[in-house]
Amino acid sequence: MSFRANESLAEQIAQHLGEQIISGDLVEGERIQELRIAAELEVSRGSVREALLILQRRHLIEIFPRRGAVVAELSPAMVKSLYELVLVLFGMIVRRMAEVWRQNDLEPFLDELGTLQDAVDNQDIEVFYEGSFELLAKARRFLGNAYLDNTLSDLQPSVRRAYYLALQVNRRELEEAFGFLRGVMDAVMLRQGDKAVELVEEFALHQRNLVLESLLRVKQIEMAWARRHRR
Repeated sequence: MSFRANESLAEQIAQHLGEQIISGDLVEGERIQELRIAAELEVSRGSVREALLILQRRHLIEIFPRRGAVVAELSPAMVKSLYELVLVLFGMIVRRMAEVWRQNDLEPFLDELGTLQDAVDNQDIEVFYEGSFELLAKARRFLGNAYLDNTLSDLQPSVRRAYYLALQVNRRELEEAFGFLRGVMDAVMLRQGDKAVELVEEFALHQRNLVLESLLRVKQIEMAWARRHRR
């Protein structure tokens, strides 16, 4: 892991561990051992502890007395709660964009949509995944609200975790996701705020259902495995 001077060490450790949780390299319920992480990254335990507090605030881990830090469960209840908030915040962003954009605001979005189209054509999930959040990062500045921006910053890792899971469900999901994003941008460009919000809500509910379906499938596999080993 290489560290960047413009971000705190704890923030960089949190991002490193967060990406492992999002991608499934660290699974729910797995204990995060401070000593091992500090040794692997060649950092102090104090920096690791600070990073764990950041991850707790971002809902990726839970910290228990005497047990330490464990990867948070991505439960159906948590997924539903997450997307309730996503519906509101993302809807606010696209409505605001539709109201205030100027001509020179659009080019970066169109460029990013081109990158996403290429990722769909190449079935490149990683590029599409990162490009989707680049699109969100560009859109967030239209909010002009520091409190909402801080809320989105803390919420984004959980959104990334759920979105990553949704994109793994089937190969057609890249096309589905791109169609929604393209539709939202078309509505924004036409200053159709209500239409943009409607599409965001449809997209969020679609994603939520995919994540819930994936979680159910995992639980069914775990139950079948447990039954087999009890015989």
